[in-house]
Amino acid sequence: MGKPSSTSVWVTMQKKKRWPLMILLVLSVSTVGMILVRSAFDSCSLTGNRCGRFVVEKAESSDVEIRSAANPLGFMKSKLVLLVSHELSLSGGPLLLMELAFLLRGVGAEVVWTTNQKPVEADEVVNVLEHKMLDRGVKVISAKSQEAIDSALESDLVVLNTAVAGKWLDAVLKDNVPSVLPKILWWIHEMRGHYFKADLVKHLPFVAGAMIDSHATAEYWKNRTHDRLGIKMPKTYVVHLGNSKELMEVAEDSFAKKVLREQVRESLGVQSDDILFGIINSVSRGKGQDLFLRAFHESLEIIKETKKLQVPTMHAVVVGSDMSAQTKFETELRRFVQEKQLQRVVHFVNKTMKVAPYLAAIDVLVQNSQARGECFGRITIEAMAFKLPVLGTAAGGTMEIVVNRTTGLLHNAGKDGVSPLARNIVKLATSVEMRTTMGMKGYERVKEMFMEHHMSHRIASVLREVLQHAKVHSRTTK
Repeated sequence: MGKPSSTSVWVTMQKKKRWPLMILLVLSVSTVGMILVRSAFDSCSLTGNRCGRFVVEKAESSDVEIRSAANPLGFMKSKLVLLVSHELSLSGGPLLLMELAFLLRGVGAEVVWTTNQKPVEADEVVNVLEHKMLDRGVKVISAKSQEAIDSALESDLVVLNTAVAGKWLDAVLKDNVPSVLPKILWWIHEMRGHYFKADLVKHLPFVAGAMIDSHATAEYWKNRTHDRLGIKMPKTYVVHLGNSKELMEVAEDSFAKKVLREQVRESLGVQSDDILFGIINSVSRGKGQDLFLRAFHESLEIIKETKKLQVPTMHAVVVGSDMSAQTKFETELRRFVQEKQLQRVVHFVNKTMKVAPYLAAIDVLVQNSQARGECFGRITIEAMAFKLPVLGTAAGGTMEIVVNRTTGLLHNAGKDGVSPLARNIVKLATSVEMRTTMGMKGYERVKEMFMEHHMSHRIASVLREVLQHAKVHSRTTK
């Protein structure tokens, strides 16, 4: 089916007098790890001033004064902060660091950004993100320049983002590493074992602190650094993430959600009464799209064999496809869909910044990350803001977000989790009341724990301690 024309949607929004919010809605950005490629909603240029969560009008100095006074991060006003990212992409780690950059800029901090690993050839995504930062007053410099060294030495705070960013210390700072370590906050998002290498994290015990997105990940790092490398973690802070005000405005606007729901479903060929399960992650084996599709197929077989079950047509959408990046795995996924003759009810959508339309369109989010699970899983709290129940693996940070049998249903990671996930799909498919109740409970949990102001308060507490640590060390070395 063809999607409605942009003109008809515009007229509808004008009639409802909500067009500014709708523009924000269609262009909202998730920090969960989606990379921009073509999608059904690419109605604006990446370089346009209205694209993405990260673009807002530049604040006047008086506005900064007002926000600084009311914001828990207000004490960062005029502080110099260097942010070091291992890469600049639309994956989770860099997007979170960018979000921190804009929170700090919002209270008048001087923020400098450097990317340790950049592609040799020109990259559109890197170019766009750098311009977004420049538009917000973030200074972007070369990772291997003298300016980067000077910024590190002069800064009040240095934030290393991800374990891989540790390479930058010896490669760039060299003899200056010891003088910078006391003011480093290391923000870690990784849960995979191959990051536990001495050349990456050997300086970890000597930094001011580590900030990690979930208790599960913090415990994992504590044990692995001790057992594998024989080193001790620095003071570690667990900071759960939070949804932005912009995303919450979208999630709480029933008219906006209705328009997007209709658009997405029509573009996919999903009827209004059909049930749509969505998995929204960059496609890779670690995110478990293969096991989800096997569970989805098994759930259809259960419903077919149980004649008493009356269920509307069920669909699954995999958002995050990129054949060029995961050719072998994606070919495997598509082959499975063809073999099981699921082409009519399983849909693939390219990686996209604009996940809000898909959250508005689906009825259930599946978070099927494997092994140790997600460090946190930003898409999970975003889905809960949209009052969606979550079917998640009982691993990692997901267990700190989803309350089993209250805001969703959990299943084991791995092949052992396929049949339990299939049964959970059937449970939610056959009970509107369960979906609605769990969705509302999830929304209430987000409002109570996972909002931007919660995250700002938690980060503010960490930054105060790190700055104090740096100040004390500065006195003792004079």
